[in-house]
Amino acid sequence: MSPPRAVRCGSTEPVRRVKTPVCDLLGIDLPIFAFSHCRDVVIEVSKAGGFGVLGATAYTPAQLDVELSLIEDALAGRPYGVDVLLPVRFVGRDEGGLTRDRLRERIPDEHRRFVDELLDRYEVPPLPQEQADERRRPDLAPGADEAEGQASLADVSFGHRISLFASALGPPPPDIVERSHAQGVAVVALAGTTVHAERHQAAGVDVIVAQGYEAGGHTGEIGTMVLVPDVVDVVAPTPVLAAGGIADGRQMAAALALGAQGVWTGSVWLTTEEAETHPTVKQKFLAAGASDTVRSRSLTGKPARQLRSDWTDAWDAEGAPATLPMPLQSLLIADAQHRIGRAARDPDSGAARLVNYFVGQVVGRTNEEKPARQVVFDMVSEFIDAVESLEQQLDTD
Repeated sequence: MSPPRAVRCGSTEPVRRVKTPVCDLLGIDLPIFAFSHCRDVVIEVSKAGGFGVLGATAYTPAQLDVELSLIEDALAGRPYGVDVLLPVRFVGRDEGGLTRDRLRERIPDEHRRFVDELLDRYEVPPLPQEQADERRRPDLAPGADEAEGQASLADVSFGHRISLFASALGPPPPDIVERSHAQGVAVVALAGTTVHAERHQAAGVDVIVAQGYEAGGHTGEIGTMVLVPDVVDVVAPTPVLAAGGIADGRQMAAALALGAQGVWTGSVWLTTEEAETHPTVKQKFLAAGASDTVRSRSLTGKPARQLRSDWTDAWDAEGAPATLPMPLQSLLIADAQHRIGRAARDPDSGAARLVNYFVGQVVGRTNEEKPARQVVFDMVSEFIDAVESLEQQLDTD
């Protein structure tokens, strides 16, 4: 059963499919890829003819198994993918990976004091004892046990009917590429430079995402408008998806004009009705403008674009300690972020001033909460309008 075709806003008339070779590769109607940590966003985008990709890193293997089963039940055979964090560089890698306990020993007392003083200044309450006793697995913190956990996430993923496996923060390991291709799964990797893209191509990936400076999360320093055509030229004929600053059909049309075969989107889904974004953060996103984001190492230890908040400002302030390399920064702040997230549900609290999340500069265009399915349909409608407008400007005489 093929996915339903998109319709123009306010109409029941189906529009033309937006077909590119990558659509044929993955069996989809629309070259709109939606990266999200939220199961329901993945489901709704795939149902609408696009391609949902579940960010798996924050899940335990058992949780991921449940999420993927629910996605497959809802999609009834429609394709979807997973994204797993497989960083190439992190503290302890040269030592074969360190356990979290050994990594924590490398966190300076100065940094612990800074975080504690920041929480006290904003009157962030401690966690209830039952939550404080839980051993929460910090996001983005690879060590010996964490690397094993990421491998377990890959194992769980390949035990399901995924159509795509995406590797974040580096080229996919050879065993991942081999295993993916043996199961008919396409391999995707994100690149912020042409050098990264060439490494991914040499590793045997099927699709490369050229992610520009504007994007949320871990990004490089080259803008999407410059990066995409450069990557397209360097890795041809490998298909390229454009990422960074894409939330509507005009931007999608621009991406395809640059040579991309589709768009890889993330920030636009954070304000959808299905998104499980922290309620206070979602309201901040809806009110934010393009200049309200910042590339900061304060959450992961690597430059990652996120909403500017008192948290990012504190780490940039004079006298603040330098952020720690991955995964030490994530380990340092894991409990603090848990406390902030819990307390920030009160929008008048100090924690609400600290709370933030990864998001791209396109947050300035996501100022209305809509169903994810409607975002897909609107994007296609706007894309068609943009292409038709360009056609009308051609002088054929």
